[in-house]
Amino acid sequence: MSENVLDGASAPDRVARIQAEWRRERPELDVSPQGVFGRLARLAAAIDVELERVFAQHGLTAGEFDVLAALRRAGDPYERTPSALADSTMVTAGGLTKRVDRLEAAGLVTRRRSPDDGRGRVVALTDAGLALVERAFEAHLANEHRLLEPLDAGDRAALERLLRSWLTWLRPET
Repeated sequence: MSENVLDGASAPDRVARIQAEWRRERPELDVSPQGVFGRLARLAAAIDVELERVFAQHGLTAGEFDVLAALRRAGDPYERTPSALADSTMVTAGGLTKRVDRLEAAGLVTRRRSPDDGRGRVVALTDAGLALVERAFEAHLANEHRLLEPLDAGDRAALERLLRSWLTWLRPET
């Protein structure tokens, strides 16, 4: 780990205090997993707050940004069918409809008939949606870089490798 991360890492935190209480009350149990899961949960919550702050600066929620970003990643003409959009986001089909409704009302996306299938629909970025997602994505990446600053390049690579491996084991379909 980098020196910045280790500064203060040995000081007891809330998770360590909870573990100590359980060790006192149930010394026969190995509570070491709480050290990982408790900190992951706290870290995820803290990261969500930091990410949402940047999205809010652009008038978006994380879910709305996810939809706009998926459309942008589709490449020109920046459109996808609703099912392809659901597959390329972290949003359920029901949640996707609500987000697309809001984004359409804001003039950031349009819905129209698919040119390939008259019965099907496509969701597409408007010029305003494209401009917004470009700005929001740049700010999002800058924020992610800021959040990773305490880790040196080796720690970042190691953390990414560990998380990918663990996630693949837990959810092979991801």
